[in-house]
Amino acid sequence: MSTAGRLHKLNSTVVKCSSCPRLSAYIRQIGQVRVKRFSDENYWAKPLPSFGDPNARLLIVGLAPAAHGGNRTGRMFTGDSSGDWLARAMHETGFANIPTSQHKDDGLVLKGAYITAAVRCAPPDNKPLASEISSCSQYLAAELKILDNVKVVLALGRIAFDAYCKIAALKGLKFRHGAYYAISGQGRKLGLIASYHPSRQNTNTGRLTWQMWLDIFKRAKSAIADG
Repeated sequence: MSTAGRLHKLNSTVVKCSSCPRLSAYIRQIGQVRVKRFSDENYWAKPLPSFGDPNARLLIVGLAPAAHGGNRTGRMFTGDSSGDWLARAMHETGFANIPTSQHKDDGLVLKGAYITAAVRCAPPDNKPLASEISSCSQYLAAELKILDNVKVVLALGRIAFDAYCKIAALKGLKFRHGAYYAISGQGRKLGLIASYHPSRQNTNTGRLTWQMWLDIFKRAKSAIADG
């Protein structure tokens, strides 16, 4: 089976997952209650599949879908401010064909990049339980085996960073924005980059500026070229 076929099969399993009762109940509730600004929309309200280029050299690992972002639109980093930041930076550095990510049929195509997350369901208060991260890790682990062209892993936020390190059996690595680690995994050499997540909590406070964010993707592109 091709890489694209294996990813499609895995994503079909993800969408049907009900391993975490708390998360399953929460995303269904959000989809039924909605918020005023999206009251006329039908929410996805299921675990989210990953998406992108099957031949990706850059793997982006986020935290989890946003309750009214990916959980609404059906695509990760789509329909919220984090998605806006991600799409714009990826477009400016050649990883995406358009600078916006509004809905899953908006024509966004990733070039040499694949987007996934540590947790596939939106968690209450954006805080998944350790047991939920552990349960969902099987999907990220499977993707790491399938995506054998990846040269750089970009972890957005401490939870994503720690989740990846645990799956890859990496010990002693510290999360800090802009950190770069040369690592070995699955018989290949990779670069691991840590970044603050482009959440409003970080972007509105200036903890993560646009230039800091753009520099992360320039660093990733450079590392891929060097590798």
